[in-house]
Amino acid sequence: MINQKNSVNEIRKTFINYFKKNNHQVISSSNLVPENDPTLLFTNAGMVQFKNIFTGLEHREYDKAVSSQKCLRAGGKHNDLENVGRTARHHTFFEMLGNFSFGDYFKEKAIYQAWELLTKEYAIPKERLLVTIYHNDKEADLLWKKISGFKDDKIIKIKTSDNFWSMGDTGPCGPCSEVFYDHGDTVEGGPPGSKNEDGDRFIEIWNLVFMQYEQISNNERISLPKPSIDTGMGLERISALLQNTHNNYETDMMKNLVNASAFLTSTDQNTDNIISHRVVADHLRSMSFLIAEGVLPSNEGRGYVLRRIMRRAMRHTHMLGALDPTIYKLVEYLIKEMGEAFPELITQKLIIEKTIRDEEIKFKDTLDRGMSLLLNEIDDKVSSGVLSGEKAFELYDTYGFPIDLTEDVLRSYGWTVDHSGFESSMNNQKNKARQAWSGSGDKQYDQEILKVLLKLPSSDFQGYDNNFLETHINLIIKNNEIVKNISFGDKVDVVFNKTIFYAESGGQIADRGSLEGVKFKANVLNTKKINIGNNKNIFISTIEVLLGNLQIGDIVKQFIELDHRKQLCSHHSATHLLHEALRQKLGDHVAQKGSLVTQEKLRFDFSHSNPISAQEIKDIEDEVNFRIFCNDDVTTKIMTPTDAIERGAIALFGEKYGETVRVVSIGKGLNANRDAWSVELCGGTHVKRTSEILSFKIISETGVSSGVRRIEAVTNVSAVKFYNDKIDKVKNISNLLKTNSNQVEKKVEQLIEENHRINKELKRLKKNPATTEKNNSIKETIKGIIFEYVIFDDLAIKELKSNAEKLIKNNKSDIVCLISKIDNKASLVIAVEKKLAEKISAVEMVKEVSTILGGKGGGGRADMAQSGGSSPENSPLAIEILKKYIYNKS
Repeated sequence: MINQKNSVNEIRKTFINYFKKNNHQVISSSNLVPENDPTLLFTNAGMVQFKNIFTGLEHREYDKAVSSQKCLRAGGKHNDLENVGRTARHHTFFEMLGNFSFGDYFKEKAIYQAWELLTKEYAIPKERLLVTIYHNDKEADLLWKKISGFKDDKIIKIKTSDNFWSMGDTGPCGPCSEVFYDHGDTVEGGPPGSKNEDGDRFIEIWNLVFMQYEQISNNERISLPKPSIDTGMGLERISALLQNTHNNYETDMMKNLVNASAFLTSTDQNTDNIISHRVVADHLRSMSFLIAEGVLPSNEGRGYVLRRIMRRAMRHTHMLGALDPTIYKLVEYLIKEMGEAFPELITQKLIIEKTIRDEEIKFKDTLDRGMSLLLNEIDDKVSSGVLSGEKAFELYDTYGFPIDLTEDVLRSYGWTVDHSGFESSMNNQKNKARQAWSGSGDKQYDQEILKVLLKLPSSDFQGYDNNFLETHINLIIKNNEIVKNISFGDKVDVVFNKTIFYAESGGQIADRGSLEGVKFKANVLNTKKINIGNNKNIFISTIEVLLGNLQIGDIVKQFIELDHRKQLCSHHSATHLLHEALRQKLGDHVAQKGSLVTQEKLRFDFSHSNPISAQEIKDIEDEVNFRIFCNDDVTTKIMTPTDAIERGAIALFGEKYGETVRVVSIGKGLNANRDAWSVELCGGTHVKRTSEILSFKIISETGVSSGVRRIEAVTNVSAVKFYNDKIDKVKNISNLLKTNSNQVEKKVEQLIEENHRINKELKRLKKNPATTEKNNSIKETIKGIIFEYVIFDDLAIKELKSNAEKLIKNNKSDIVCLISKIDNKASLVIAVEKKLAEKISAVEMVKEVSTILGGKGGGGRADMAQSGGSSPENSPLAIEILKKYIYNKS
């Protein structure tokens, strides 16, 4: 039984509270999706959310902080996915405890606090600890001796980069000091820096980074005016130590999740399945936190990493024998362990469960398709062969087939897998994934430009009410360098002291427009904003010079392209109307998952599990158009986020808002809980009255990922164009059919009916004679169990499964066995009625007769399994063995 004081949750609290009483600001974990580093796939360290503070680009009210940071390593450079479950300390999701000093205390206090926390608060015996330092860090050497009383043999000097940290080729850097725990000489392994350092005897538990230099170039390094501290201690690792185990999965939190996995899969934990249970426990945390932040399974970027994590866990529940969705049921157990520390798990519980369950259902279908693909590969080929590594990897990557499952199926047919080809394809995929991830696509400026931007005031956006503005140039950036002037043909980024050009954000694309000055003209092509410093927003416009010269300080006139802005406003306000109509027609579970507002159309992604019916689409359209015809006012107010939400405003989960927000309200409230019919936090541009939208038309409704639907719609000029295009198409079709427009629908129905009749006749003529309908099956009742079987001479392997399913369904048999003797091979499929499969497993039955047929086993599910072999002449004997097996089992 774990001492409650040493539970994972208490260990986290002890760390946070220790630094809190030492005047550190307690900072909540940032999201797994980084907010201020577009090059990073996932947050993988505690310092990520403080990066701009360390580089001097941001200043906050506090100079000391403590956090427990959610981290994830499952893609790109930091990828621990394949090691999870197989080792004692690898995870995809983990928590990083850390304390930070931004120019306040430095080495002495950092070392003192680390020593006091470890030896007093956590009561770790001093004699069990030792440290490493960078080989020439004499100050750290003296401080450890002073504070801990260590002699030289307990302070190991390391010359490698393991004990010198840097943020990149340039920027803050400094020596490290790592704290290790010695498990004693009964455990294999040597101290850090030795030949046997990879053993388990000496375990690193804490890394203290002394950020005291700035790397200017390869040859130049200067001292920072205000040295800083960045530390990191893995919660799972320190918890294992304090709970007297070498294995992170034996800590109370992970053990409880492993036990829950065993309970829900109805399996006893043993050496054969413990890896699967640990994979499920670890991956449950990763998928749940990512989904809670709005990441959803997809085929690209972060969504693809999430899907791989989910499917890897699902493969393991399948290997554990779970036939039905299981992992989603574990969310409740995860909340018991981590819900108090991370309340987003509680607030997003339903969407987490639903997303996982939907993906589990899809995975089962994918697994079945993969099995068919595998059998097609070996059908009509030699009795033994080698499956290419490329095809084995396709089964793994696309269909979720673990390589060992592929091997199990092939083994019964005498086939093997090209392992070197599989590993080559795996490595190629990893390289492509690393190359494909290029960040968010945001333009990256170097540190010097960011420091100049930091000194500028926040951009004064005056574009809500103005179409024209006189302003001056604060900064010009050309080819990632600051320049003083530009001329004809130059394409550059500029910063104005004030601007009317809306910067791309919130799904709405940027304004277009023009600039005019003294003998100067330019087009404004795009505008973006970057958040820098203390919520400082800098608007940066990309311009192309058409005439004359421009230099910093010049006064110019800004003009918005009015028609472009008008269409953007129309589509953005319609997006708000659509969001509210969806909530009213489909339910309050509808939440925005993404949007795009352009001058041509709007796109809106939202949480909803099922396709929307034609009637529902019509109802939603009618509701939005009714609001347009009502000519409702569209008003904006500035208030605090709390006040806005109390008035019924919809905020996006995971979005961080400042002290004040802009609230857009449309129409009159239906009850006292809301100020208006639609109330949303939004910084975009909008129409003044809904009638300016003119008309609203949904042009498509599709699914984009598990539990997320997408609607595309048009308004205003785009809607009129859409209607006119449809009318023209109907006229063209009526001309082709030689009928008038009013009769087109009836004429098409006649053609469809005729086409259906012809196809039905073709199918009848092409019907395969080699089916169970043409070969009389034999039925026998064995102790009340109806056993039906057929031995075919030449039925294709891929036909066996579908025919077995047909007999189970149509003939109301309990067990069906089909054997095909084709190309001197025996191919066997056994199907068992699902309820009976709980008692008599198809997998066990194929194993029972596989050897007789010349095979080596078999595989599948409890209700459907298959095998094969090289002795088709023994097929009648196999049937007799199955009869006896059923008799003994019933």
